[in-house]
Amino acid sequence: MTRLDFAAPAPLLCTLAVLFRTSLSVDHVPMLLWSSQSIFCRLQWNPYMALHEGHIVSAQELTVLLQPFTQNSRNLILFLQDMLSIDDFTYLSESYDNKNPVQNVQEILQSSPSSLVLPAVDCEATRYLLSFLQESEDWNLTNISNLNVSQLEVNTPKPNLLVIQLQPLFSGLNEISTLEAIAENDKIIGRLTMDLLERGINFSVIYTAVRPSRISRRTVVAGELRRQLMATEEEDSLSYSPLNVTTGNDICILFYASNFSLTTSSSVFIDLTSATFVTNNVNTSSSECSDSNATLSLKYTRPVNGISSLEIRFLMTNKFYDGSARNWSTLNSVEIVQDGEKFAKFNISVISAPAEYSSHCQLVGTSNLYPAKLIPSNDEAKNWDVLISRLQIQGFNIENNQFSYASDCTGFFTPGIWMGLVTTTVLLWILAYGIHMIMQLTTNSRFDDPKGPSLSVPQTE
Repeated sequence: MTRLDFAAPAPLLCTLAVLFRTSLSVDHVPMLLWSSQSIFCRLQWNPYMALHEGHIVSAQELTVLLQPFTQNSRNLILFLQDMLSIDDFTYLSESYDNKNPVQNVQEILQSSPSSLVLPAVDCEATRYLLSFLQESEDWNLTNISNLNVSQLEVNTPKPNLLVIQLQPLFSGLNEISTLEAIAENDKIIGRLTMDLLERGINFSVIYTAVRPSRISRRTVVAGELRRQLMATEEEDSLSYSPLNVTTGNDICILFYASNFSLTTSSSVFIDLTSATFVTNNVNTSSSECSDSNATLSLKYTRPVNGISSLEIRFLMTNKFYDGSARNWSTLNSVEIVQDGEKFAKFNISVISAPAEYSSHCQLVGTSNLYPAKLIPSNDEAKNWDVLISRLQIQGFNIENNQFSYASDCTGFFTPGIWMGLVTTTVLLWILAYGIHMIMQLTTNSRFDDPKGPSLSVPQTE
């Protein structure tokens, strides 16, 4: 057994690209850890677990690494992003050298007494990181929704665990949007940690994501970029089976999400991903199926302390539309019932698909940043924040007990496409006008003879 001090070297983030340049796996994410105190020097490190090029930290190894956080930290902050990859720290900052999207994080790592960078952590470990932390200690859990660290109560009998859901990356196909999203999250991390330092509060930080960015930007050429759906791409294979509702021997509803979480007005964070898809600690007996209507009912018993029961309903319809001469399935609304009394309803209008298809949407929730927004339809709904990542749902015409081809909620005509069409139209109009003006030009009917007298053209001609 040896002791290692994991103080961060100056070019900490820049070496990530060199260390994992040949690693093309899509089943791991980076994890950054730092503390305002000297914690890592107390860590007993097994030499057989030493990091080497291409090593992916397993769930068991991560448990050992996080022991200093769970045992010695009175204030632990978890910055959780929907997806993150090494390229987000290296390639984007190299390509846009006038912008460093992780400047604050890099400076914090260099100045922290203790820091540790794990270039690759198994996604299975990070997906249930919050559940592991909650089980490891009796934390005073706080979900900071308005990014105000004044919510942190320092003098509490229990250690504090702050969970901060960073804004999601927009699309792996758009590097500019990804750069801006990462830069904004970097500002949030820098601002919150600086506020804590100014208040004299000691803390430890974990910064990671649930899953890696979808596309390896160094290895995929532009011609290969295309719309990717979970049902058709190998790299989007399910990490766990979708939830199903059966009538008799047939499946009538399929439901999947990579992240399914809610936050109440009292900043209580509820992660339902594991209970829904892994442990199946959910009751779907109240779900209903028919040819025209389908309701997915998810009932949870004591999902968190303070809530005895929670039911979430997804209401879908199947209607025939004369304009398209076919049936369309639509996810019309989402309802939340807390403790059998508090009823919240959200309307949603952009998740629809031909009745033979499933519906897929990358991000669904109450934030204006999400492509599919849940719109509160009553006052109680305003007390909830909802985030569903990589939602895929099908309530009609299920064949072979699996999802049909997925119709994505993102429109084909994005703002960029509209700008391209408008610009092309203007240029074509200018070209047509120029050709028209050239065609109006005429030549003289008579010309001067250099050896003869000058040509005189009467004014009447």
